[in-house]
Amino acid sequence: MADESPLIRSLRAAVAAAPGDVPLRLHFAELLLSEGRNDEAVTEAAVALQHAPGDADARALMMRAMGVPPVEQSTGKPVDEPSTGKPADEQSLGKPVDEPAARPVDQPAADRPSFDWDAAEQQVQDLVGPRFLEDPQAADGEGAAGDAAAWDVDAPGAVRLADVGGMEEVKDRLEAAFLAPMRNPELRRLYGKSLRGGLLLYGPPGCGKTFIARAVAGELGANFLTVSLSDVLDMWIGASEKNIHDIFETARRQAPCVVFLDELDALGAKRSRTHHSGLRNVVNQLLTELDGIASGAGNEGVFVLAATNVPWDVDIALRRPGRLDRTLLVLPPDATAREAILRYHLRERPIEAVDLGKLVKATEDFSGADLAHVCETAAEAALLDSARSGSVRLITTKDLLGAAKQIKPSTEPWFAAARNVAMFANEGGLYDDLLAHLKRKRKL
Repeated sequence: MADESPLIRSLRAAVAAAPGDVPLRLHFAELLLSEGRNDEAVTEAAVALQHAPGDADARALMMRAMGVPPVEQSTGKPVDEPSTGKPADEQSLGKPVDEPAARPVDQPAADRPSFDWDAAEQQVQDLVGPRFLEDPQAADGEGAAGDAAAWDVDAPGAVRLADVGGMEEVKDRLEAAFLAPMRNPELRRLYGKSLRGGLLLYGPPGCGKTFIARAVAGELGANFLTVSLSDVLDMWIGASEKNIHDIFETARRQAPCVVFLDELDALGAKRSRTHHSGLRNVVNQLLTELDGIASGAGNEGVFVLAATNVPWDVDIALRRPGRLDRTLLVLPPDATAREAILRYHLRERPIEAVDLGKLVKATEDFSGADLAHVCETAAEAALLDSARSGSVRLITTKDLLGAAKQIKPSTEPWFAAARNVAMFANEGGLYDDLLAHLKRKRKL
């Protein structure tokens, strides 16, 4: 302010630089009070009490600034009143005076008037903001884990199995084991087939397991809910289990709904190999939800699809009958599927007389992701030549074959690991389809 003294300006700047220095702020408030700026003194005292609740000096200063006489703690009387119970002139002169006939009895401490801090807080609430902001979710009784309404459910998509290029064996097995009973309600009722199910898709990475799951949801006309490890795990005890329960509750309300558990080996790892109790509890909760125990209506209309690259790391209890009891091996795309995938990734690129037959033969055992990488690498080579020559050059068969030669199929390491499992850990014929594929490819 323009009429402030240099001392007040200096103290105001010092308080602003050190807002938590309560003695400095009280000294500044005393100076404001001595100059008749009572409202400003009240504000500074209130801020001091926020930093140091219960500070006696700050309370006394606020009372003086608000014109309230201070009360002595021991007697409950104003400080300027003598504590002997005798008039001031008798104390000063030492002369006795006649006491009144009926002297009022001192009030007990519980009945003495005290300073109304609620009224003082209301008086300064417009001047000083709150110290802490309440969490609106916590006020409503909801924790950090959220509720079931927070999960995003995709509406029935337009993707169908017809959009999956090739892979006729996979489609036939899906139709026979999963889709046909769902499409025929009369036959389903005749044979007592429940409108629920679980299917585990496994195979090398990048071969279209997630795309097939979406296609199944499209065939069923069902909603689609994707779940991964990051959606479930939480740092708070019990929150991860609650997240799984909320996911399945959402699916039951949105039935028919496909719940897709991506990377099941991370979400449902073998409990015997899991040292962290939180992860074991997650698997236990997942087993409970798959059985529909937590819901009175069960999982009617909820279809559970799961995908994993390492099914041998999935807890065996998840694969027992009634849960993820049907297993489907998703192999690298066959010749028809590879041609469809290559056409898709080349559809908007400038190409010239590409011989897809040669390219399909050169990319055997390539995954869908590998084929996309082949197209990307060939496009990079043509782009670099165009940048160097200054004229646009189209992508040719030579570019694509050269890219295919540079790239090794990412499925080879997976088959090397799966070979040992199929040969030595095929309990109950879990991996008979994998064993048959390896024999056809002469990889045993």
